[in-house]
Amino acid sequence: MEYNIVYSDRRTVSISVKNSCVTVKAPRGVSKARIAEIVSSHISWINKQLEKQKVPRAKDTPLNDEQIASLKKSAKVILKSKTEHFTKIMGLKYGRITITSANTRFGSCSSKGNIAFSWRLMLYPEEAIDYVVVHELAHLKEMNHSPAFYRIVEAVLPDYKSRRALLKG
Repeated sequence: MEYNIVYSDRRTVSISVKNSCVTVKAPRGVSKARIAEIVSSHISWINKQLEKQKVPRAKDTPLNDEQIASLKKSAKVILKSKTEHFTKIMGLKYGRITITSANTRFGSCSSKGNIAFSWRLMLYPEEAIDYVVVHELAHLKEMNHSPAFYRIVEAVLPDYKSRRALLKG
């Protein structure tokens, strides 16, 4: 793996990943061999950061009216289908599904069992979409974000944490 080393008057070694570039900041005098060891021990974290940066962020994607209309249409079909699929797996029933233009949340679930999804979710990978659907359906059993709630999500999507990470950034 390639990385840049920046030596300075600091006390600790740090690793950052920005614009798909790995930078290691280190105190003067730390050997390249020691830096290579540190990078190797953090390779999993570095790869996760690089992967996250490959996912286009919805808020960074300018869209015209035609594209938005197309995404809304897709959302109605895809999110309904995915909701049906996961309700069967989870043994649940929901009220109705609505598609919104929400900017700050991908989904919500009311106490009556109605689920709303933002069309903006269509700008994310399928793994992230599945996570949001399962997350909202889990609220039909637990209307909170307690450990019990996340056990429900994890029972359906054991890798839910990496899926959820796709939505952040």
